Order: sequence, then structure tokens, then C-alpha cells
Amino acid sequence: MRLCFLVEEHYRHDGMPNEVIGQLTAWGHRVDVVRPGGSLLRMTEVVDTGAHDAWVLKTVSGGPGLTLLEAAAATGLTTVNDARSIRGVRDKALAAAIGRGRGLPLPPTYAVARPELLREIPAAEYPLVVKPADGSSGRAVHLVSSPERLETLLPVLAGEGMLIAQPYVPNSGTDIKVYAVGGELFATERCSPLHPDPSVRERRVPLSSEVAAIAAQVGAVYGLDLYGVDVLLGPDGPVVVDVNDFPSFRQVPDAAARVARAVLGLARAGGGPTTAAPVHTAAPAAPVPAPAPATAAPVSLPYVLPLSIPAQSSPAQISAAAGDTV
Repeated sequence: MRLCFLVEEHYRHDGMPNEVIGQLTAWGHRVDVVRPGGSLLRMTEVVDTGAHDAWVLKTVSGGPGLTLLEAAAATGLTTVNDARSIRGVRDKALAAAIGRGRGLPLPPTYAVARPELLREIPAAEYPLVVKPADGSSGRAVHLVSSPERLETLLPVLAGEGMLIAQPYVPNSGTDIKVYAVGGELFATERCSPLHPDPSVRERRVPLSSEVAAIAAQVGAVYGLDLYGVDVLLGPDGPVVVDVNDFPSFRQVPDAAARVARAVLGLARAGGGPTTAAPVHTAAPAAPVPAPAPATAAPVSLPYVLPLSIPAQSSPAQISAAAGDTV
């Protein structure tokens, strides 16, 4: 097969996706790598409808890669994940609206276009977690203890664009990160960005049936195949605090081979899911065997308003809410 990976400069030297690209190449597949943040893109010609079996995105939120992926999807090409699904989780305000409207345990979420509008959130909602709606990798996440503390942070938040704010969920200081790949779920525990503790190392942990069910529901709600879910174990049960398309898959056994196989399966299926739902994997599994090689040779190319969407919203309604014109 011939695949196109869109890789931003931020991930140029990261193991994910480079190890996946290397695995696919080793299996005999052709992988073209495009760096949308470091290239002059002639958008009227960049998407060749016959050149690739699937396009795969590994970029930062807010980067130009998603626009290019949406251009590919608009011409009918297969994308991994689905381009509309990626848009639905990369806009955290939209993701909160979709998730709460469809029964996911997300905290109440406010969205503002200007940070000073956060003043209108009732004092009873504090402490708050405030972060950019297009944030990633823990960037600019703030725990705001009081309205007075908010005032001191307003200059810091001024350059972050659209912001979301959620009431803080009391927790132990660690997050549960659940990775979904190839129809399986893998859980890790790691230090929360709000409670940095160098002594807490990320590690594989058992996945409860309750959290597994929520993680599987996340994939169904947002239409994702390869994804990660951040879950806090709060006083009232698990709470979803973030969803990522194509995460790092750290601590997943044989991650590069598993992700590579999932990409190939989705490409062959035209982007549709390869399994009905992810299943809980409680223990490390055996190494993943390589599929039969392909014949192609490998190469590389250079207001404050609580948000809600009705549970039965159509894809068109969701796209309209996102500002998605694809």
C-alpha cells in the first residue's frame, strides 16, 4: 500500500509516528511524509486522488495538517482517523458539547472568546481548570483557585485564543490514560499536569470495566479508531477530561507494530472501523506479527455560555457547530 503521513515539525523526531513509519516501510509499504508546517503547499494540486491509499495525521492542534487532511477527505480519500472526527475532538469546546450531549461523563464546560469573559463564571464553580480550546500536550493548562487568582492570570491567557473552563475534579494527582488501537484498550497511570510530581512514573495499570466501557464509548461518540482518553477518578466516579486523536501510545506493548497494523486495516476498509468496539486488554500481549509485504518500494518526501448539542444531532449539525466546511 502507499500511505501519506502528515507530520508537523513538533513530532519530526518523535518515536510516534516515526517508528510506525519505519515499521510500515520495513513491511514493504510505501510511506510518503509531508511536513505541512514546513512546506509551501500548493493547495490546488497537493491532493492527488490516485496517489495514496490513505492519509494519516500526526500534528499539533491548531496546526495546518488538519486542513490538508480535510482537503484529502473532501476529494473522497481515506483518512486515519476520519477528518471530521478529528475536528470534533481537537476543538475542546466542541468536544465537550458533543460528549455531554451524548452521555459521556465530562465536567460542565464554559467557552469564551476573550479571557475577561471568564469573570462571569459563578464563584461557586471554583476552582476551575482553564485551558486553550485547541491546546495539546498539556500546554497552558491552569488551575485557577478563585476569581482573584483569575484576575492575575488574565494577561497570561490573553494570547491563547478561544478558552474553555471546567470545574476542577478532585483527584489523587494522577490521570488514567487509556489508549485504543486495533480494537484493544490499554491503560496507563501518569502524573497529572496540574499536580507535577517527578517521582510519579507512567506505568501500565489494570483497566476497570467501568473505565473500559467509557473509553469504548468515547470512540463511538466521536467516531475515532486510534485515540487516547484522559480519565480522572473523581469522588463521583470516572470523568473524561481530554480526548486525543493519534496519541503517543506510550506503554502500549509493541506499539509501533500495533498502530501500523491498525493503519493498514483502516486503509483497506476505506477508513471504517476494523472492529465493532475496543476490548479491554488486561495484560501485555505477544508481539504482533507483520502482515505480508506489499510490492511498492519505501520512500520519504520532504460569550460565557455552557455548551450543549442535542444527543441525536446529525453529522451535518455537528459539522456546522464546528465550523467544518468539508
